[in-house]
Amino acid sequence: MATHRPFVMYPDKRLRTPAKPVEVIDDEVRAVWEEMIRAMDAMPGVGLAAVQLGIMRRLAVVDASDTRGQAVRMANPEVLHASVQMREHDEGSPNLPGVWATVSRPRAVTVRFLNAEGAVEERDFVGLWATSVQHQIDHLNGKMYFDHLSKLKRDRLVAKAKKAIR
Repeated sequence: MATHRPFVMYPDKRLRTPAKPVEVIDDEVRAVWEEMIRAMDAMPGVGLAAVQLGIMRRLAVVDASDTRGQAVRMANPEVLHASVQMREHDEGSPNLPGVWATVSRPRAVTVRFLNAEGAVEERDFVGLWATSVQHQIDHLNGKMYFDHLSKLKRDRLVAKAKKAIR
């Protein structure tokens, strides 16, 4: 089984740079999605954005299924609607390993994206699926999950991660 390129490590500026929109779904995009799914499954994680591997394109994969192999491939994902009801979940990132934080996000979202066939799709995501999709869209916009924390909590988290890396 082929591997994947290394994760970009925080504070690499690419993690703070909005990714470029994808114009067309072609074999190159499909190959990137497959590489991203391998990286996500190897973590193991429930989602991955292309920028996490240093690929500056608006591509994401999400698989919050119990069985795996249910990955949703998305290009240019955007949230159209978000529920008022929030859900808390412990989030982490291979780009800042060894630390997690509880983040509150809308419990359900409707997302529009280009699917693997290149068609525009709108899909509802709930629970962990919704959390993961929002986490990936943040990455594509140059945001990290800890940006949702207070400055104090964020500074503590980054300091703890630096200590863990040493």
